Amino acid sequence: MAEISEEPPNPIPPQPQPQPQHTHQPSESTIRKAKPGLKRLTLTLSVLVSFIFAFPFLYKSVEIHRAPLPFREIDSLSSQIGSSNNHPSLSFPCHFQAIFVNFNNSNAETLEPLIFDELTKLTSNATSQCSTLSVKLVNSGPIWSLIGAVDFGGDDESVDEALAGVLGGEKVYSVVVVKGESEEVKGVVGKNRHGWVVGRVSEVEAAERVAEMFVKVFVNGGKEEGFIHGEFMPVGADGRIVLSFNLLNSNPHDWVYDWDFQAIDDTLLAPIIKALGPVANISVESQVLYHTPKSSFSFWDDKRKGYIFSTKDLPFFVNSNEWHLDTSIAAGGRSKILQFVVYVPSAKECPLLLQLPNGEISKTNGFISPMWGGVIVWNPQGCLMDSESQHPIRQTISHQDLQKVFEVFMGQFRQLFGLKSDNLYFGSSGTYSLLASEKGFSEWELDFLARRHTCFNLHSCATTLGSLSRLVQSLPRMIIMDEIGKQVKYSLEAANLAQRNASLGLYDASAVSSRQARSLAEDAFFHPSIMSVSYYSFEHCFAVYSPFFLPVSMHVLLAALREWRRYKIENRKYLAWKAEVKNNS
Repeated sequence: MAEISEEPPNPIPPQPQPQPQHTHQPSESTIRKAKPGLKRLTLTLSVLVSFIFAFPFLYKSVEIHRAPLPFREIDSLSSQIGSSNNHPSLSFPCHFQAIFVNFNNSNAETLEPLIFDELTKLTSNATSQCSTLSVKLVNSGPIWSLIGAVDFGGDDESVDEALAGVLGGEKVYSVVVVKGESEEVKGVVGKNRHGWVVGRVSEVEAAERVAEMFVKVFVNGGKEEGFIHGEFMPVGADGRIVLSFNLLNSNPHDWVYDWDFQAIDDTLLAPIIKALGPVANISVESQVLYHTPKSSFSFWDDKRKGYIFSTKDLPFFVNSNEWHLDTSIAAGGRSKILQFVVYVPSAKECPLLLQLPNGEISKTNGFISPMWGGVIVWNPQGCLMDSESQHPIRQTISHQDLQKVFEVFMGQFRQLFGLKSDNLYFGSSGTYSLLASEKGFSEWELDFLARRHTCFNLHSCATTLGSLSRLVQSLPRMIIMDEIGKQVKYSLEAANLAQRNASLGLYDASAVSSRQARSLAEDAFFHPSIMSVSYYSFEHCFAVYSPFFLPVSMHVLLAALREWRRYKIENRKYLAWKAEVKNNS
């Protein structure tokens, strides 16, 4: 088959393509002919702003109330009192006067530097309560003439009364040195603020005795050391002491004893409580208990005709399971309770005698437990014969026996307060007799207790307030009630008042103020609101509330950001269309 080939027609030349113009033609997705509205953005931002403004109200609702505390004043008190109770920085002025009888003027001129040298030695080797010492020598004048007329050869009680009439008006510690012909030198410390030395003494010996009586007796209370470490006085943190007197009948089937405690309270205890009023607020209670056996064992001694228990058995003598000694609910809290027990043994161990470590029988037949109280074993007269009675009757301890028992209690009470229970002081320069006062404590002993009590209370107050200050500053979310702020304020005022009274030599007033300062500081530190669970930190607060508010807040914040971004994009589209329309026109 032949193929027919034809020439193709002339092709049409290609038409030139028009060159594209360099103009932007916006699409429907990149232009916006209407201005974007603000409704969605306004609504979203309003929700966000409401969350932002609600945050301060939320923070206010969980805010912890903190009363302002005077931190600067607390630090100032701590620096003034000192960091150690053994070295207080309080200034107690102590005024001494030495009165010499039968000494000529040349001796007096020699004695003055000797006394000051001895005082310097004694005060430099031991801590002294008196930081300001002033000594005056009296060898002439009206007082010297009156003292020269005193008969120092009489008994000590009459001499003490005569000196009290001459020197009692001044609050000055006085020592009278009478140069006599007797080789035996006699030293006596009276009931008030004076003492005397009689005998043939040289100038050096007289200076030593005067200085020792000033520093060792009048200032340090007859103790070798100036202060006892730790809490030396059995006084509660609130300044109260409860004296609980207990009469224990071991076995009432043998005999039953009672006592007339009211008479003892009125005659013996009332002067003691009044004398110790500046140091502590003392209340007295009493009770009679039955079926109160002891926990220790005793053995019969044919030589002494009695049952013996030794000092090794004392830790087991008190039977806490059978002796229910707490007498009052009011005695609880921060008050200190001192128990004084009169133990009447049963017929199976009567008479019951306490044997001392040296093998001798105790004259008092009693013992003390520091910071707890004292125990006296009282054996009824003829208890071996009374034990044969099949029908015991109720008997009352005689007033004479009861007075002897309370004299022993008085000695135990003095020991608990850090004072001597006997009437002798053995010094380096000689032995001194200490006259006992009817109210249990001499005037110079009360001054000693007031000074020690003031030092201890102020140190305790400064320590407690300092601990409270550090605790509050370390926990910024701790609740501090207004009552705590007032207690701290009043405690600082009482402490400052105690310091001022101490500097003026007002021992009793300083002791009362220091007791109030310590009590208020303890009340502030142990306030119930401090132990509340609401003193958690800010991190704990954030961890508690963030699960409730953080998710919603994040969604609101992200929605506001997204809406703000959308509005910017839509507004850009609108501005681009508006610019295009302007160019085309």
